[in-house]
Amino acid sequence: MPSYVLKFLLLMLIISLHHRAAVGGGGSWQLLQKSVGISPMHMQLLDDDQVIMFDRTDFGASKLPLPDNHCRVNPNDLALKNDCTAHSAAYDSVANTFRPLTVLTDTWCSSGVTLADGRLLQSGGWNDGERAIRFMDPGCPACDWAERPNELTTPRWYATNHILPDGRVIIIGGRNAFNYEFYPGPKGPFDFAFLKETNDPKAENNLYPFVNLHMDGNLFIFANNRAILFDYNKNVVVKKYPIIPGGDPRSYPSTGSAVMLPVKGLEEPNPVVEFLVCGGAPAGSFEKALNGQFVPGLNTCARLKITDPNPAWILEIMPMARVMGDMLLLPNGDVLLINGAGAGVAGWELGRDPVLAPVIYHTDNPLGKRFDVQNPTAIPRMYHSTAVLLRDGRVLVAGSNPHQFYEFGANALFPTELSLEAFSPPYLDPVLAGLRPNIVGPPSRTPVKYGAIVPVKFTAVGAINPALIKVTMVRPPFTTHSYSMSHRLLVLTNADPVVPLGKGLYQVNVIMPKTANVAPPGFYMLFVVHQDVPSEDYVYVSTYGREIIMELHPS
Repeated sequence: MPSYVLKFLLLMLIISLHHRAAVGGGGSWQLLQKSVGISPMHMQLLDDDQVIMFDRTDFGASKLPLPDNHCRVNPNDLALKNDCTAHSAAYDSVANTFRPLTVLTDTWCSSGVTLADGRLLQSGGWNDGERAIRFMDPGCPACDWAERPNELTTPRWYATNHILPDGRVIIIGGRNAFNYEFYPGPKGPFDFAFLKETNDPKAENNLYPFVNLHMDGNLFIFANNRAILFDYNKNVVVKKYPIIPGGDPRSYPSTGSAVMLPVKGLEEPNPVVEFLVCGGAPAGSFEKALNGQFVPGLNTCARLKITDPNPAWILEIMPMARVMGDMLLLPNGDVLLINGAGAGVAGWELGRDPVLAPVIYHTDNPLGKRFDVQNPTAIPRMYHSTAVLLRDGRVLVAGSNPHQFYEFGANALFPTELSLEAFSPPYLDPVLAGLRPNIVGPPSRTPVKYGAIVPVKFTAVGAINPALIKVTMVRPPFTTHSYSMSHRLLVLTNADPVVPLGKGLYQVNVIMPKTANVAPPGFYMLFVVHQDVPSEDYVYVSTYGREIIMELHPS
């Protein structure tokens, strides 16, 4: 038997044994910063590897001073009129450093999205920030927030943003805002009856609706316990989906989390699109929590094939109940469930029983074999915690402040958390280094067209199984309140079989997304995945409606 075959078989044995061990508890944790001085309840990865993070201006004084003895003077602030501390920071995820930023108006429970040019657009909040639009530029080490007050037509508190195929942003809902608007215009607001229909008296249960751009250009919108397909241009409901069996709410404050599952077959006329929502709280939990009764959260996920002519929800039992968790798409197509509580609901001091162990959901596994419990953290991440995917495949975890103000005392129930952690999924285990591809092409700043065939070159230390190579594109989300906005993962089609070029170099030709309905404007991270192990190097892909720019970012 040739030596390279023996090497390959040995590697497969090691991987098999490693996978069996990981089922019982995989992944690892690293404390990145003991304190960044603020408790991030909102985060967004930009295309320069900075993570923009912020909480709110009316928490009181943070532990992060503003530079050069600067103070924010705001007579409208509800906590400090003269505040010399920051409530936002820029974290360099490569250098593991951070710097304070100055946010002028209150960002409490706001929303955001990245634009086609890479800027972060951030909108709404509370008090003097409820109608504000804010911008943050990438690639600018000294940049700070730029704000435009009163730019929105309607106060947007607990709203959802999503990028559209033409580069505009749609901003949907918010407390007492049963409508939507666009930025830039036409601004509206436009009435949205679905939000009135899903509003539970005294509990709401439809804030921060889960919004995803469907491949046909319409929006799939989930709120409370049901969903619709919505033509936002005509303000018409195209399709109504059934209520989840049991009818329990999954939206804020009975907060579950949700993602549109990875989409394959992008060249097909009608690619299969599925939606997954996990956790939440039983009906009536919010009212009971206000009275000191903390009901265990939901222990189910509900999966829906939204492209099916007769769609039906499929319920799956999670390893544990979870409310206020976060869900993220990993580069290999798995879904990570992380953070949250086992009982109660979202709100000040309304959650109990922190869930410390993440869970990985294997999208393509058979029903009943999709959940893997991971190794736990030691830090509770309750209400107002966040998580985002980094370019090297780690997951940045931050926040947790279930109090009206900062509460740092040891006697506080779940004190305000200022630390940053990184969770490394099992695919980052050093034992798998032989499988991990290294992208070496295309050259930086390569322009291509939608639907073009692009050669992606990569190397690997160990043996490669060409049949198990795939290329994925992940759009980094704006994450807050257990929802990752504008998040999507596209599995690109291999146009040809993987070709060995010699000396450990390989090439796979992939077909880029065909339209902006499939890959709306913005930046994506492109990974080569081998046997579920993603490359550490990646390509940033910027889509602009007609053109795609690819830029190699080596580690």
